Amino acid sequence: MGKTDMGGTELPRLTVIGTGYLGATHAICMASLGYDVVGLDVDSKKIERLQSGEVPFFEPGLPELLGKALASGRLRFTTSYAEAAEHGDVHFVCVGTPQQPGSDACDLSYIDETIRSLAPHLTRRCLVAGKSTVPVNTAAHLADLLHELAPAGEEVELAWNPEFLREGFAIDDTLRPDRLVFGVASEWAREQLTAAFQPIIDLGTPVVVTDLATAELVKVAANSFLATKISYINAMAEVCEATGADVRDLAKALAYDDRIGGRFLQPGLGFGGGCLPKDIRAFAHRAEEIGVGQAVSFLREVDAINRRRRSRTIDLVRELLGGQLDGKKVACLGAAFKPNSDDIRDAPALDVARTMHGLGATVRVYDPAALDNARRAYPELRYGTSALDVARDADVVVLLTEWTEFREIQPSALAQVVRHTRIVDGRHALDADVWRAAGWEYRALGRP
Repeated sequence: MGKTDMGGTELPRLTVIGTGYLGATHAICMASLGYDVVGLDVDSKKIERLQSGEVPFFEPGLPELLGKALASGRLRFTTSYAEAAEHGDVHFVCVGTPQQPGSDACDLSYIDETIRSLAPHLTRRCLVAGKSTVPVNTAAHLADLLHELAPAGEEVELAWNPEFLREGFAIDDTLRPDRLVFGVASEWAREQLTAAFQPIIDLGTPVVVTDLATAELVKVAANSFLATKISYINAMAEVCEATGADVRDLAKALAYDDRIGGRFLQPGLGFGGGCLPKDIRAFAHRAEEIGVGQAVSFLREVDAINRRRRSRTIDLVRELLGGQLDGKKVACLGAAFKPNSDDIRDAPALDVARTMHGLGATVRVYDPAALDNARRAYPELRYGTSALDVARDADVVVLLTEWTEFREIQPSALAQVVRHTRIVDGRHALDADVWRAAGWEYRALGRP
């Protein structure tokens, strides 16, 4: 065990394996709570950046917290599994589980390699706690692997502790989560996780203690429910388009029903990012593997509805342009999959921009945080330095990521630089009445 906290309780020493979005955030936040933390990654450049105080992705507040954690001496980073194993009482595994190329299945090669690299160095009793999103029953396989490869054998236990971070709100979601889930196989493992989260539990955070399989399911079940709710209101938007109804008013009326609620009942371009799309596909794939595919077959349609929002948004742009994109100038506001993030994984915004470029439009893109990532991924697109810059001489403006600065753009200011006052609001982020009163042709999915 490591240092004691102010109450005199012995704190376990923590390692965090994988310093991507989840792992770096977890390591920094745990150090800020007083734990002695070592972050490990096989990417030496990423480790050098973190050790020098640079967060390799955009997350509000995290660079400042990293600087304080490094200065306190409670946080350091390494590429050595031996060093991590010697340090840690609880090892959090936070490596990626992306979608396999050419398949809906989850790629478990990174997490498998992590366990194979860590286990030979585990010579004493410790807990390995998975935080990565994995198919159900993965933990049982990893536990067998640990017991087979670790010198300490069955003294090394495996637990599952899924994460529920929202990009843009990661610090708050880590330090003040709405719940903690402990998937454990023994009382000792529960005690270790409790000690590893004691300051958070002391705030009154609910703790759900369950078995490994249930803990694995919690994350994919939560993401599947959220994806379903988003796709549901977007399916209603399709009905509204066919009938002349207004999906915004429909969503507002539904939200007053406390059995339904208004959160995630936001119509528009749909979801993207590195979690929801690949998680629902992997969940459906895993369900088919274990013989219960029919139970979650609706997730295939959830995914299909979400994908259709992108082509429907392009249809709106085409309609505003008289049926022709070729040769037109299009200003795209947004590249990240959501605001307050530089993440462009499966970003609907860039998918729409790239497709319009392929149809012959001259597309210029601006995003407050994701431009560097966008340029690397899609060098064929053009980029600008501000919303007004990319909108200059545009035939149509398309809002694709609902950043606050886009919501607050004055229609009169934008009108001064565009060629034609036409806007497609792909995120239902703007006040249609205000924009129309200012002389703009305004269109949004599911609205008359």
